[in-house]
Amino acid sequence: MELSTLWFLLIALLFIGYFVLEGFDFGVGMLLPVLGRDDRERRVLINTIGPVWDGNEVWLITAGGAMFAAFPEWYASLFSGFYLPLLLILLALILRGVAFEYRGKRPAASWKRRWDWCIVFGSVVPAFLWGVAFANIVRGVPLDAGHNYTGSLFTLLNLYALLGGLTTVALFLTHGAIFVALKTTGDIRHRANLLAERLGVCAAIAAVLFLGATLLRRATPAAVVLAVLAALCLVGGLIANRMPSRTDPQGRREGWAFAGTAAAIALAVASLFADLYPFVLPSTVDPLTNSLTVTNASSTPYTLKIMTWVALVFTPIVLLYQGWTYWVFRKRIGTSQIPEEPAPVPAAGGRTA
Repeated sequence: MELSTLWFLLIALLFIGYFVLEGFDFGVGMLLPVLGRDDRERRVLINTIGPVWDGNEVWLITAGGAMFAAFPEWYASLFSGFYLPLLLILLALILRGVAFEYRGKRPAASWKRRWDWCIVFGSVVPAFLWGVAFANIVRGVPLDAGHNYTGSLFTLLNLYALLGGLTTVALFLTHGAIFVALKTTGDIRHRANLLAERLGVCAAIAAVLFLGATLLRRATPAAVVLAVLAALCLVGGLIANRMPSRTDPQGRREGWAFAGTAAAIALAVASLFADLYPFVLPSTVDPLTNSLTVTNASSTPYTLKIMTWVALVFTPIVLLYQGWTYWVFRKRIGTSQIPEEPAPVPAAGGRTA
């Protein structure tokens, strides 16, 4: 296997990891005002992803760095052409991170409510725009002979891309609801199970429409197989979410349900990359001469060789560390583990501090 193809597969793997892991914490963020009926319940939801959300974003940073080093032409054309959507994603992620840190700095309900909506906004925007971006990558964009993007923002907002954005939002909502059911106890767990059932139906319909439209445009045997497997895993996850647990009479098989939705997202993203190969960014102007491929967009063989050795050394270390983090914070939490916040202390003049 050529190193350029190997790095295409590695970048695909990094984005798969990002969508699977960041997908559930985007889902939890979007569901914060839905599943959290009061402040303590919302704190439970935030605590389910608190130890891992920033680590999940490392997959995106690594994918972007790998794309920059292994396929500089792809990186340059993509980040210049998709500048505004990617900037909105970045700003939303920054706002979301700030909201997690600042939400508990003051006890006032209005203060927390504003930051809660920042978390929702910072979760919905990336979830939607990543779907729009990847739909356009697979569909192709107008590139001239110099591989420069010649379209506008509205070029990216086509019906197929908007369907891709709705699909990722629906999948992440379902994935997040099942993750909440897996990580919580009591009423929150029960409500998350019920919500996952309803969201799962919407996600299944959107995913079938989007993957079907993708395969109708340009289907490879590998992409078809992966898309079918993704659909089966999603259905299996939704069935598991309805089945009673053998060990816990009050719960359902959330572990299998979460594995099903995670596999569905992973296989769906893999299907998109399988359909894309050997292109990395097709051109709708002149597909034969203006498109970027794994060959004409890659770095030199020496650069790819050095990158491969570095990846072999450091990737297992990062994976072991992140796996250890998930293991340490594996237990369920509920409102009983969330302490009451102290009442505001009266300050001079009768006002509360």
